[in-house]
Amino acid sequence: MNTEKNVKQAFDLAAERYAALNVDVNSALEKLQQISLSLHCWQADDVTGFENPDGSLSGGIQVTGNYPGKARNIDELRADVLKANSFIPGTHRLNLHEIYGDFGGKKVDRDEVEPAHFQSWMEWGKENNMKLDFNSTSFSHPKSGNLTLANPDKSIRDFWIEHTKRCRAVSEAMGVYQDDPCMMNLWIHDGSKEVPASRIQYRQLLKDSLDEIFATDYKHMKDCIEAKLFGIGLESYTVGSYDFYLGYGAKNNKIVTLDTGHFHLTESIADKISSMLLFTPEIMLHVSRPIRWDSDHVVILSDDLLDLSREIIRCKALDRVHIGLDYFDATINRIGAYVIGCRATQKAFLQALLEPSATLQQYEAEDKLFERLALQEELKSLPWNAVWDMFCLKNDVPVGEDYIGEIEKYEAQVTSKR
Repeated sequence: MNTEKNVKQAFDLAAERYAALNVDVNSALEKLQQISLSLHCWQADDVTGFENPDGSLSGGIQVTGNYPGKARNIDELRADVLKANSFIPGTHRLNLHEIYGDFGGKKVDRDEVEPAHFQSWMEWGKENNMKLDFNSTSFSHPKSGNLTLANPDKSIRDFWIEHTKRCRAVSEAMGVYQDDPCMMNLWIHDGSKEVPASRIQYRQLLKDSLDEIFATDYKHMKDCIEAKLFGIGLESYTVGSYDFYLGYGAKNNKIVTLDTGHFHLTESIADKISSMLLFTPEIMLHVSRPIRWDSDHVVILSDDLLDLSREIIRCKALDRVHIGLDYFDATINRIGAYVIGCRATQKAFLQALLEPSATLQQYEAEDKLFERLALQEELKSLPWNAVWDMFCLKNDVPVGEDYIGEIEKYEAQVTSKR
């Protein structure tokens, strides 16, 4: 057990150690407190949603595992999200896909969705101090196929254009209600199993669709456009590639979403941050963990995540980078998956905030490259974990591994009985 006395003693020693490097741990904690993660609702129910609860996924994505106890309805999903949130220090948001509307048991097609279908979510968010973000949903629908907004069939393309327009209207309503911009993410799976005869025709269609979708200006939501490397069954060609969306975002002043699972595994997502900040207004992150492919493993405290967090802090870009999570693991306790990934992300940003940036930059300016590398290595073993424990203590959430037993208790009392 982690006692309050032990946590405070360890923190005081850590504060002294960091102070020797001119790092103010209390300042780092204050900044970490202001970082709100956008929790992804789809971890709680394996991306099922409430449109057609018995439906299976399509559109180049899939969830593996059948661990018992997943949320089966809107009440169970909300309860699970709140339980997970109770183990995560700080104040956070909830990211909803369109298929998670409160449809009241009625069939509402994607081109019919309205803000009213999310009114109860807005009220729930305000009651629980969780602001909302939103996503259009182009997959797992009879009209999805391999192409949606880039479909040469005008009737299908128009269906998805109308859907996305309505999702922007929902996002605007959310932003007005919560008095804070709703981040509206647009991701489509459009692509081809083999290389098409003409790549450009589909990208021209996608561009035209986006132009029509974004024709209406809103003041209380922010548009984000997300690329993909490939989808299952669509491996050779993705219409909405990173190059496409980066070009569109830079030209049209749109936020480009970086999903850390949507790139070649050897690509550095961290390296993209400084370039994008120069040419796009803001950045949306979907933090995931790819293994071999976009497998959406639970986020852990990896070198890639640390590198990404450090780059954002070094760019002084916390006010321009929005941090959401995007993974779905159905092989383990789903609430535990939430907590592991969120806390790992926060730990990465804490370590970045504890970096003695001024000293490192001075070494670099003076061409003291040995000193720079040496200090970077020594930082890895500094007592950042004692600062993390204090952050948890101050936020009245379990310190260290103490949350494991609490999640097991919730499983025994609630989710195992579903």
